[in-house]
Amino acid sequence: MDLSYYFKQAIESGASDLHLVEGSCPALRIAGELIKIEKTVIPYGQLKYAVFGILEKPNKERLQRKLDLDISMEFFNTRFRVNLHYQGGKIALAARLISTEIPKPEDIGFTEIVYKLTHLKDGLILVTGPSGAGKSTTLATMIDIINNERRSHIITIEDPIEYVFNDKQSIVEQRQIGQDTKSFADALKFALRQDPNVIMVGEMRDMETIGAALTAAKTGHLVLSTLHTATAAETVERIVDFFPPQSQHQIANQLSVVLRAVVAQQLLPRVGGGLVCAREIMINNRAIANLIHFSKIEQINSVIQTGKREGMITMNDAIDKLFNEGWIDIDIARNRKRDLETKAVYY
Repeated sequence: MDLSYYFKQAIESGASDLHLVEGSCPALRIAGELIKIEKTVIPYGQLKYAVFGILEKPNKERLQRKLDLDISMEFFNTRFRVNLHYQGGKIALAARLISTEIPKPEDIGFTEIVYKLTHLKDGLILVTGPSGAGKSTTLATMIDIINNERRSHIITIEDPIEYVFNDKQSIVEQRQIGQDTKSFADALKFALRQDPNVIMVGEMRDMETIGAALTAAKTGHLVLSTLHTATAAETVERIVDFFPPQSQHQIANQLSVVLRAVVAQQLLPRVGGGLVCAREIMINNRAIANLIHFSKIEQINSVIQTGKREGMITMNDAIDKLFNEGWIDIDIARNRKRDLETKAVYY
């Protein structure tokens, strides 16, 4: 089995993802849709043999020990973020294409308020959404703006490294989990001794990492990270829920002080092909900080709705805007909006 053949197919088809699973047909995700590219399934053992044939020894051992592995690979001058895992005792591969060029703000629909977030000197900015929502791309574009416009020391902590940054106005250090550091939490703790201005954490996966990120944001650093949450309110709730009940009030208080913004996003099929990003934006003003402090999370959405002058927008309004501007069709708008009261949308 020639793995490079399938990666080439992904590149030439303009796919966002490649899926290879023993016992299933090879598939690509193109414009959000999963498309099988062969009618025959991958025979048992072939994918495992091909994968182990290209992995370096440390990664082979890590995959055998943990049964999951995140790495970056390059085929035909194109970088991929690759996850290797097992299902039903058989190996599977999911690969995300990573553009060699970091998108410009206008290319991925940055509003003025998202651009202005990169000018902040401290605090916590979170980009959230489901897998495949473009969170890493948004973070990379934000880091690139800082790199172009500010003389800063930027440290990224990733698993694996996706976009590669070259020093411009800033110095950029990129640390990969498993290669340069053992964990997100460890890297965050030691980063505070490395004189950073900006720290980008690929994902906040556990209580220890979140705690270290809050500390970094509190001590005068700008911290950017991601969570797999759908809305700003859900993001706040998820962070607090990571901690035991006796610590949650303290964490909510700390979050109310250091949080600067939550950008919750999803990618929608665009009219004429491709994808377009819908972004909910919450800016942590005094009203929202009070709601976080007193654990009145259910009221956050109402404040976002009334905060348009500060650049805030709900996901529903962001989807409506895309529809009214002709970027998405009515079926996509109906299916992707969240109606919190009636559970239905009518046009």
